[in-house]
Amino acid sequence: MGRVHFIGGEKGGVGKSLTARVLAQYFIDNATPFMGFDADESHGTFSRFYKDFSAPLRVDDYDSLDNIVTLAETHPDHDLIIDLAAQTASRLGQWLKESDVFGIFTAMGHQVFLWHVMDDGADAMSLLDKTLESYPQQAIQFIVVQNMGRGENFDIFEKSPIFQKAQQRNAYCMTLGKLHPKLVQKVDFNDLSFWAAANNRDLMNTPERQRLRVWLDNTYAQLDHFLKHDSPQDE
Repeated sequence: MGRVHFIGGEKGGVGKSLTARVLAQYFIDNATPFMGFDADESHGTFSRFYKDFSAPLRVDDYDSLDNIVTLAETHPDHDLIIDLAAQTASRLGQWLKESDVFGIFTAMGHQVFLWHVMDDGADAMSLLDKTLESYPQQAIQFIVVQNMGRGENFDIFEKSPIFQKAQQRNAYCMTLGKLHPKLVQKVDFNDLSFWAAANNRDLMNTPERQRLRVWLDNTYAQLDHFLKHDSPQDE
């Protein structure tokens, strides 16, 4: 059964592309076949780091969006990663609704994951609430990513009615740990995949490489928790 991962959050700068990149590296390291789409026309961050696995996506073009379904049909054993740009939910939602895309994926036997990447701000919470209201289908699996690189305290969120609503929808909540800023800069400015950075002895010293490996291991452990099961509800 194939899986389709829409990685969004609507708000800019919360770490959507970072999440897409670490998910791509997870699939590579686990020998899981996948393909990606990069909807960020201004930055193209995902395609810059994983260009061999990525194609551009125009959210304002139905022909471009239809390629997601076409690839799912022609490569049913592949996971698909769709790295969404900020403020694209309305256009994407229109395509999903008009084309009954979730119905298509259900008929194909594909599982759909909607990832909401967030910082610890109030606007990220309200955007999650809007997303939960927009997609009531039970066939969709929500993943809420609390990015510690963009927020240090998610206590208010975890005590909020919005968090309870996400739990009622059986959302899986994971934490994306914070990488040391200097290490992030080295990875980004040198256009390195996470694997390349973790194994580059010329650019990274031993503690830096180890910090990156620890970060990946901690993230992978959380991804294992739901991606190596059919869904969190099955546990």
